[in-house]
Amino acid sequence: MIEIFDQARLNKSKRAFTTRRVPIQEMRALETGPVTPAAGDLVLARVKQVGRLQRLELTTGRKAAIFPGDEVVVVYGNRYAPDAYEAEVPDDLSDCDLAAGGGIASLVLNSNVVWESKGSPTRLCPIGLITDSEGRPINLKRYALPIRPLLNRRVPVIAVCGATMNSGKTTTVAGIVRGLTQKGMRVGAAKITGTGSGNDYWKFVDSGAVHTLDFTDAGMATTYLADIDHVVKGAEAVVAELILRGCNAIILEIADGVHQRETHALLSHPRMQALADRWVYAADSAASAAVGCQVMSGCGLSVTAISGLLTASPLAMREAAGLVRARFCALPELTEGSAPLAWIESVSRLSAYA
Repeated sequence: MIEIFDQARLNKSKRAFTTRRVPIQEMRALETGPVTPAAGDLVLARVKQVGRLQRLELTTGRKAAIFPGDEVVVVYGNRYAPDAYEAEVPDDLSDCDLAAGGGIASLVLNSNVVWESKGSPTRLCPIGLITDSEGRPINLKRYALPIRPLLNRRVPVIAVCGATMNSGKTTTVAGIVRGLTQKGMRVGAAKITGTGSGNDYWKFVDSGAVHTLDFTDAGMATTYLADIDHVVKGAEAVVAELILRGCNAIILEIADGVHQRETHALLSHPRMQALADRWVYAADSAASAAVGCQVMSGCGLSVTAISGLLTASPLAMREAAGLVRARFCALPELTEGSAPLAWIESVSRLSAYA
């Protein structure tokens, strides 16, 4: 059943960060009958119960408080987050959960115990899939960046991956961006896998990136359970776009840990290996540094530098030095002033770009 959208109702709704590429004027109707949603479909939902996630990140980046009864425009997607939720797109429009504050509607299957101790998932009551004027469900892939040839492969690309969530990948990317920016380079930054959210996106902007993109710009709300060739094409599209916009250095973040499905598949994919010139690994311990370097070596990749939470501890770096041979890049201090000169020099020499 198709129900014509009241534009005043739509304007009043809270539209999530993940929907930012979809023009509001193209959201024309709702499909409310029996329907099976797909990853990337936009849905109008009513907040039924506020739980662990109490704010929704809007298209502007502002994190808005949500209340029972609020209507929100979010996107269906799967989520893989060992520190938070495992969630999958449901089979119908029955009640589901807000699986990420960036605007992911999904059915939570498992929760991290510590995360869950601070509240149950925020519950959503889907009202209908958002469609265009012809009644076709609107999916993010319709608004993806075009597939372009990589025009200038002289532009260096550094990829940052890591041991797990919260191992220091995003801070590492921000530090590299800041260091190379202070060297006078026009740096582009992008997160090419993960769950749709603006947290990392805005950190890259704040660190000095002249252009910032992520996988939602490539038409994916999340990359968990996505076809790996689609993920690789998205990464290529993002890099091509950043080159087209005049960036002369590009830093990529790959979410989650090296054992995660999409991450490991990316590390092993020939086109992804050809896309990145250097690899930086963010570790949270000496053991994870050793295992991570082994995994990457098994994929045919060489780690240029190790960063992450590990580098906050001289003892941990000493332990790691006995296990792996790599240059260490200490996490930058981004709260006051610029990153340490040693960090800037180290990063600038990764591929002799300085």
